[in-house]
Amino acid sequence: MLFIDYIEDSHRASLYMTEESLAWGEIRRACQEKGDIHLFSNQNLSIPWWLFLTVRKSIRLIAVKYQLRLEFSPRVKELLVEANKKRSKFKELNLINPVPEGEIIRKLTESGFKRKLTDHQLRNVAKLASLSAAATFSVPGAGKTTEALAYYYLKKESDSVLFIVAPKNAFAAWDEQLSVCKPDAPPIVRLTGGERAIETTLKSSPDKMIITYQQLPRVINLVSSYLSGKSVIMFLDESHRIKSGEEIVTGKAILSLSHLPTEKLIMSGTPMPNSPYDLVAQFNFLYPEIEVDEESVMETIRSIYVRTTKAELGLKEPKYKVVSIPMSVSQRRLYDLLRSEEARQVESLRANQRNMLRTMGRSVIRMLQLTSNPSLILKNIKGYDEIISEIITEERSPKIEYVCNRVRQLAKEGKKSIVWSTFVENIELLKLRLEDLGADYIHGGVDAGSEDDDFTREGKIKRFHDDPNAMVLIANPAAASEGISLHMVCHNAIYLDRNYNAAQFLQSVDRIHRLGLPMDVDTEVEILICPNSVDESVERRLKIKIDRMSEVLSDDSIRIEPEYVNAESFEESLSVEDINDFIRHLKEN
Repeated sequence: MLFIDYIEDSHRASLYMTEESLAWGEIRRACQEKGDIHLFSNQNLSIPWWLFLTVRKSIRLIAVKYQLRLEFSPRVKELLVEANKKRSKFKELNLINPVPEGEIIRKLTESGFKRKLTDHQLRNVAKLASLSAAATFSVPGAGKTTEALAYYYLKKESDSVLFIVAPKNAFAAWDEQLSVCKPDAPPIVRLTGGERAIETTLKSSPDKMIITYQQLPRVINLVSSYLSGKSVIMFLDESHRIKSGEEIVTGKAILSLSHLPTEKLIMSGTPMPNSPYDLVAQFNFLYPEIEVDEESVMETIRSIYVRTTKAELGLKEPKYKVVSIPMSVSQRRLYDLLRSEEARQVESLRANQRNMLRTMGRSVIRMLQLTSNPSLILKNIKGYDEIISEIITEERSPKIEYVCNRVRQLAKEGKKSIVWSTFVENIELLKLRLEDLGADYIHGGVDAGSEDDDFTREGKIKRFHDDPNAMVLIANPAAASEGISLHMVCHNAIYLDRNYNAAQFLQSVDRIHRLGLPMDVDTEVEILICPNSVDESVERRLKIKIDRMSEVLSDDSIRIEPEYVNAESFEESLSVEDINDFIRHLKEN
């Protein structure tokens, strides 16, 4: 007999064979093929409950083959009944009609929901509200957070608990959108500060919580214990972050909770960055009862997602202007010498691709630093004392000088601006240079927190919005290209420098070019490029990637995004084509 039990603390299925049987070897192999199993003895193992749901069909077939009796604990029987209901309901999704839009409007009004949904948001919410687990894959800037909050207030019961997993830099957006959609609602409680702090927070019985993808695995037992037995509505913001599923601790933690919520929603503007495989874990979270793989997931997920395209937003295209900024004489001399040096090193490169990416990543960074602000690399190079002395004597970077002059010109016209740079040193330097314009900055070293604290990310954003003397914000795309909206107060962006990451560039533009922007307002984007430099290689590659991405963003179906758009590190943002273009630049005469 095979006895199957449920382990409450870890949300795992326990499989115990009461006597020796050839069936056990096959059952064990079937479980191992799915992923994370724990062996307690030769005849006892455990597997995450959500994975057990995907492997149970194989176990049943093995039991029939060997005439093996299956015995279930009462809790397992209860969970399997629920899973079977969800599985049957999924098969009938094509028979379910969207909730009538009039009913959506009436229910939201009765709940005190103040924001008026746009036509495409209303269309999306009507479909989402008809489902217990769904996805919104609308493009960045289309209002996915508003759709999610509408979904929550439509589904909410008196005892409902909302649990959101999101990137840290999206916390402010949730607070902001909640205050607009439901001004009288208590704030979303942030689960931050470590295990003890989160345990204390949970003791206060919050009904709306948000936690980062990084923090959740560290407190998964606390969170799962709190959510168990409750009516839970769970959202994954930027859900593509679990695309690796069981291969990463974040994916394991989230998937282990997948059977607990009564309602689930995943949200991503780029749900499939590399291949259909990226959708598998996201679908597994929504429907662990339904087995999918890379071949079947795109067709299977079709019935449960909504999508607003870029074209549907009806926004005027930003006005892009490339500004040519010649290097200083000494800067050019140093650049050409270092380019020759890097080209020689490329010739001797005989490493595997990962080492090549790291090596070339360092090279790209060095050349980008030199074009944006030569002082960034002076302490890290040797053998060019004369040129270094000349650069130090000059005490200026042509790009930095242009940015300062341009920002001052815009400020005189009453226009606020945002300046983007990859490098923290540039960001902090510009803040000092532009302090008379109320300059502030956001980079990875700025923590999230209360908007009443001027030193937090939220406090800096609020000040930029509200203070008429705060005319410029300087930011790093890696830290601020998601989760903030500046389009109501700022319409001018200046890029001191860019890298090869197309997603970061487009998402950073979207901070000032998004839903709600008046049609009579122009969004102006200035891109500074040093002629005959790495800037031109970056420009070439970004144009190619953006052309590909724009096809995806204007398509109401989900398609594979350009490669590496959701890279976790600078090296991962470089494709082989990027490296080849950069190498060609190094070898140019």
